[in-house]
Amino acid sequence: MTGFTIKTKDGEKIRFAYYISDAPVTSKAFDDALPYTETFYHAKVSGEEIWTDKAPELNIIQENSSVFIQAGEVVIGPIGPFRNKVIKCMGIMYGEGKLLDCGNIFAKVYDEDLSSLKVVCKKFWSEGFHELTFEKLD
Repeated sequence: MTGFTIKTKDGEKIRFAYYISDAPVTSKAFDDALPYTETFYHAKVSGEEIWTDKAPELNIIQENSSVFIQAGEVVIGPIGPFRNKVIKCMGIMYGEGKLLDCGNIFAKVYDEDLSSLKVVCKKFWSEGFHELTFEKLD
């Protein structure tokens, strides 16, 4: 278990590495939920982010949680605590941004794939929603 890829309908693949030491529970739970396909949208208020509110339901602890996410990082809202505003939400930041509430930061794009991630995510802004498929990294 090292990471995952996202694949677009155009066949673009982007690799991500899990934060095994900082978010081991979240990384394992997400990896166990793969493969996963869902429609993602561009964020309106949180910045340069694509997101969905139909993330895999992870009944796990909050770990490595923050509202401040770096470019290329992936965040997911576990289904608890119930007061959290990002439950079942998942976001991928491609630039500056800030979440509405704390989410578990559990992966980051490979450095050499960051420019591809930015190109893909900017299509969401100009073209609307897109479906992404997440698969285990070989």
